[in-house]
Order: sequence, then structure tokens, then C-alpha cells
Amino acid sequence: MNPRELTRELIAIPSHRGPDTDEDAAGKWLAEWLEDRTDATVQHDDAGNVIARRGEGTTLAFVGHHDVVPPDEDQITDGEYVIAERDGRLCGRGSADMKGSLAAMCCAFRDVPVPDGVELVVASFAGEEQGGEGCRAAIDTGFTPEYAVVGEGSTGYSRAGVTDVAIAHKGRRGSTIVAEGEAAHASEVEAGENAIYRASDAVDVLRDLPFPSTAVQGHAVEGSLAVTEIDGGSAWNVIPERCELTVDERTVPADRAPIERVETIDGVSWTVEQDLPPMACGDRAFADAVLTVAADIQDGEPEHVVKPHATDAGWLADRAGTECVIAGAAEPGEAHTAGESVSLSVVDRCYRLYRDLPAAFADRVA
Repeated sequence: MNPRELTRELIAIPSHRGPDTDEDAAGKWLAEWLEDRTDATVQHDDAGNVIARRGEGTTLAFVGHHDVVPPDEDQITDGEYVIAERDGRLCGRGSADMKGSLAAMCCAFRDVPVPDGVELVVASFAGEEQGGEGCRAAIDTGFTPEYAVVGEGSTGYSRAGVTDVAIAHKGRRGSTIVAEGEAAHASEVEAGENAIYRASDAVDVLRDLPFPSTAVQGHAVEGSLAVTEIDGGSAWNVIPERCELTVDERTVPADRAPIERVETIDGVSWTVEQDLPPMACGDRAFADAVLTVAADIQDGEPEHVVKPHATDAGWLADRAGTECVIAGAAEPGEAHTAGESVSLSVVDRCYRLYRDLPAAFADRVA
């Protein structure tokens, strides 16, 4: 089974979270595939993760995930995912995010001779689309590889069609700001304390905050901060006693916006709801080794790039101390869309990248 065939097989297995879906079906299938076709030690854990290991030494992990976001109505029929091939691309939920890269990783893991002094691992996590549930569970039970290539999309960042190597990505901190006041009849403004006004004061503070920023191996990583939702008031003639703001912050390694300053306003509190960590590769030799292989297996000239959104690489870097890069088939604008697709030729390219990397890794890093 080649990477294209495996991609199709994986896409055909519904693996989104839903009342009528076995989210772990793809994990069960993949664990059996690895057991049947490799000599690896394969673990399928209680969190739904699949982890296979070959060799001994410094660990190089190929990391992906087999869960997907719920399909668009045109991507599923009678409980089955719709798959189509058009213009050299395979279309269907999960094709880009990220069963194409996962298939390439698994085939490379099967085919490559493991160099002396290297433990080669392929890990496919469950719950990535739920804030990295599977990855966090794996780390909590001892999954701490020294190095990892995460197969999220890195194609088309420096220029169209080129598979780049991401050495950093932003994180996401989602939070809620609550402004509390005192209700009163709107005809007696002075009798109450307007929570919306307090929330507006908090917005003014947020607008003046500097965006977080840093540099990773000479590449600028710029964060952002935005109020994305507001909810307050109960009636047209009542001074509001409560108002909530939702804040989306894109974080960068080692820097955060000082959102806590809003709590200097009377009646205003701040709560973090989600904190997906950013990632920065601190091992230049590893990053360079992956880039060299990426250049060798394609005609274009790949570059080190920065991804704008969070991946499981953030959890691995933050909680397991893993040096990570990202290299995968998906292009910007494909993941989570109704027309999601992946280039089959790029899946083949990523297979060659993953297949050739262990030898280069052993020479330059391990």
C-alpha cells in the first residue's frame, strides 16, 4: 500500500467527534495496519492514541493525528465520508488536516531502515481538534521524544507548491473578561453602575496593549490581540449589571500580552479559558537537517517559515521538552473547509521527506 492508497483508506474512516461516530475507529484501524506491516512495538492507548516504535537511541518521532473536525454536509452521505479525486488532488474531510501527511509518515516509518543510535517513532493522536487532548494524555503517560516532525501543513508558505519547514508557530490564549456593575432603571442612570461602560474601559486598555513578538532563528514571530465577542445588557430600559468580552490572543514563544491590566478597573475580572502553547525550535542543527532533506526531495527551494496557528508541536515543546519542526502536505486555506483537499504529488513528496530524514538525522543530530 503506497501513501496515496493509505491516504484514501484513512479518509474513508469517519473520525470526527459526534453522537453517531466512533471517533476511535481510525485509531483502531491504523494500529492494526502498523502491527500487520511493520516489526514495530505498537501501542493503542486508552486516549485513542497510536504510538509505534522501532530501534533504540535518540528518538525521532513522526507526529500526526487521526481525528478530524465534523464534515460539511456535502462531505458525508449516509454516515460515510465522500471522497473524490480531481486534478491530482484527493478531496474529502481530513485529506489536508491531516490524513495525507499521516499516511506518508506511516508508509515512511514502515519502509525506512532505522539508523543505529536512533529510535524511530510514529505517533497518531486522538483529540487534536479538541485542544490537543490526545497529545497531552500521551505526554502525561511518558511520551517525551527528543525530536519530532509534526506533519501539519507547511506547503505553500514561502511560495506556491513548495513544502517548507516551519520552525515556529503561534499559540492561542482565549479568555473572558467580565465587567460587573449594578442594575438600575435607565431613567435613573446615577442609581446604577453601567457594566457596559466598565467593559468599554477594559476594551480601551486592551487596544493600547503591545502585541507580543519575538524572533526564532532570525525569523520574526508576531502575535496579536483582539476582542471578538461582546455580550451585555438585559433590556432597553435597564442599566446593565453584567457584560462579557471574549478575547483572542495569538501568543508567541516567551512573550504574552499583559491582559491582566484590565483588572485594575473596578468590577472587572479576567479568566483564561484556553491556552494553546506556541512552539519554537531551539535546535538549529535539527531544523537545518530537515530543511536540507526537504530541499533534496523537491525542485523548489524550501525555507524555514513560521505558521500562524497552534499544533500539537506546542504541547510537545512546552510539556515534553521536544525539539519540533513542522513539515506536511497541507496548504494554507485547505484545513476545515467544505472543499478540503490535498495534492497527491505533495503527499508523495512528504513520504520521501520522512523516508530520507532518519539517515540525515543520525548524521547531524543523534
